[in-house]
Amino acid sequence: MDGPILALFVLSTFVGGIVSGLAGFAMGLVVSGVWLHILTPAQTAALIVGYGILVQSYSIWKLRGALSLSTLAPFIGGGLFGVPLGAALLGYIRPDFVRDGVGVLLIGYSSYFLIRPHVHSVRPSLPADITVGFVNGILGGMTGLAGPIITIWCQLRGFRRDEQRAVFQPVILASFVLTALSLTVNGTVTKDLMLVYLYGLPALGAGLWLGLKLYGHLDEHTFRKVILILLMLSGLVLVFG
Repeated sequence: MDGPILALFVLSTFVGGIVSGLAGFAMGLVVSGVWLHILTPAQTAALIVGYGILVQSYSIWKLRGALSLSTLAPFIGGGLFGVPLGAALLGYIRPDFVRDGVGVLLIGYSSYFLIRPHVHSVRPSLPADITVGFVNGILGGMTGLAGPIITIWCQLRGFRRDEQRAVFQPVILASFVLTALSLTVNGTVTKDLMLVYLYGLPALGAGLWLGLKLYGHLDEHTFRKVILILLMLSGLVLVFG
């Protein structure tokens, strides 16, 4: 990377860290709009996953009191099958189709619930939770974007602020770990990519710290709006970026 490209990479990583600290997800959705113009889709996915493992691990530790293994198990179980399948499909599916499809989904969902603020919670269902984990894993394995599907489902389930993060962040972390293993095995992770990864670490740490500070000042209603707005902006970036 030359100077201007590296500066753009570091700046986008800082912004991604802020968003991830604030909302608990969406770093990949934020940075991919920039990174996909300067890196390959596989490299972008690998960096999102690599940074995501650090970000999610730290955030989960901060929210460890709200964790429930019985709630997490179906989502993580579904993801165990979805992530390898998604990684295997990475070389066969055009990335622009994936970006556009996910982007349209995010724009439609967030627009609807910003206009219609009252959400009727869906009933809990083990098959539904497993399916959501599976689909979320496929998307994570293909793109490194392991947050949108599970985040939407947590909102539809009616979880409160900390409950949402205590579900979708461990699920995202599990997906990231599996994806990292798959991408390492298929040769995506190289020495040059690891050097790029190291360049972004200080910016990531600073952004994450700032984002977590901002999260502490959000109430339930504001947190929900922040999530919906981030989902919409992420969708717009994916479709038009």
